[in-house]
Amino acid sequence: MARPSRARIDLDALRHNYRFARQLHGGRALAVLKANAYGHGAVRCAQALAGIADGFAVAFTDEAVALRAAGVTAPILVLEGAFDADDLANIQAHGLWTAVHQEAQLQLIEQSAQADGLHVWLKADSGMRRVGFALADIAAAHARLVASGKASRITLMTHFARADEPDQDTTARQIAAFDAATAGLPGERSVSNSAGVLGWADARRDWARPGILLYGADPMPEPVHGLQAVMTLESQVFAVRTLQPGDALGYGGRFVAEHPVRIGLVAVGYADGYPRIAPTGTPVTVDGRPSRLVGRVSMDMLTVDLSALPETGIGSRVELWGKQVSVNDVARAAGTLSYELLCNVKRVPLVYEGADAP
Repeated sequence: MARPSRARIDLDALRHNYRFARQLHGGRALAVLKANAYGHGAVRCAQALAGIADGFAVAFTDEAVALRAAGVTAPILVLEGAFDADDLANIQAHGLWTAVHQEAQLQLIEQSAQADGLHVWLKADSGMRRVGFALADIAAAHARLVASGKASRITLMTHFARADEPDQDTTARQIAAFDAATAGLPGERSVSNSAGVLGWADARRDWARPGILLYGADPMPEPVHGLQAVMTLESQVFAVRTLQPGDALGYGGRFVAEHPVRIGLVAVGYADGYPRIAPTGTPVTVDGRPSRLVGRVSMDMLTVDLSALPETGIGSRVELWGKQVSVNDVARAAGTLSYELLCNVKRVPLVYEGADAP
């Protein structure tokens, strides 16, 4: 028997979440597939969204080229833009859309002898202070792109720093600043990431860029949007033992039994992407019933509490996150974000399910 750990990918849930995001936003939406579709498999996710999504977005050119090589013909935006002249040539050769967020990238386009007919997403820094042209410079950057004759289409974009904090006014101020700085400039607009789509009606423009919400992890503090989990990380119990009072479990002996505790050993660990720092008490389910992680997570295995589940044992299914255990709850327990957990999944096979899965 093969190791029973796997990540099941529900392609129907992915399509549901995309349709929900697009309908809520009201405009077109680029499905963000960077970082191998947040650990879900970029090619298979793009294929599942073919004919549904208005286009895709990735972090850098090689991610887009891999999708083109797999037969994806829809528009693909390269969010980091070109790193050098060769990268820009690669973007053009594969018919990609490119972000331009700094002076050096603008100069690459102006100085290129081959660049022609580019769809440029010109990025303004409306308050995140990471990348993007200063608001005072965005009109001049736009004018230079037009004057270069190498951009057949320009979309104006920005990115939110705190859209997942609805009690803060940062996003409202970013929206107002972006609108003021770009007023009168021709071109479509794109401002909403996942949190922008879900939490800020004033942020809905021509294009949305949903990422984490596509995979069923709601970034808002009160997730009420009915998103469906796409990934279910699961394994099985493959050994059982009972700790006696005073027994210390695992590396560091962090868990010490105060009474007899029935323990299940599960074939998944931090080398598979489960967070090593997840503490005792982190939720799991065993054969569909709630339980908890106990002790320190090891590289290849972890331990769960079976004390209240006498009918469980070797072969019992353990869900680490998915339909029953929210990945957000696991991330919260581990002091991190669902983004990191999903992107870190590795070594376990991805098993695709849904209408288009083999």
